[in-house]
Amino acid sequence: MNVPDTALRSPAATPTPTPTPAVRQADGMAVASFVFGLVGLLAMNLLLGPTSIVLAALALHRGTSRPGRARLGLALGIADLAVLAWLVSADQTWSWSIG
Repeated sequence: MNVPDTALRSPAATPTPTPTPAVRQADGMAVASFVFGLVGLLAMNLLLGPTSIVLAALALHRGTSRPGRARLGLALGIADLAVLAWLVSADQTWSWSIG
């Protein structure tokens, strides 16, 4: 009886495809988007919010293997801008401080 060569291999023996440099770059953008969005909730949301949104959009467009992290970075970037809008409307000024 002929058994295909692939049926005799164990799952651990099958080689995993290495991601291309473009996918690795998109993965880095997804992670950076998440980190910038998270830090942007605490400080510098005017700069980090739009940066997080742009990086998330680029990562999703380039086909990242981490789309959940890119979508979370996108949501956090939008939340950064919402927090900024709320703070500006509360103080009626673009300069705000805690305390």
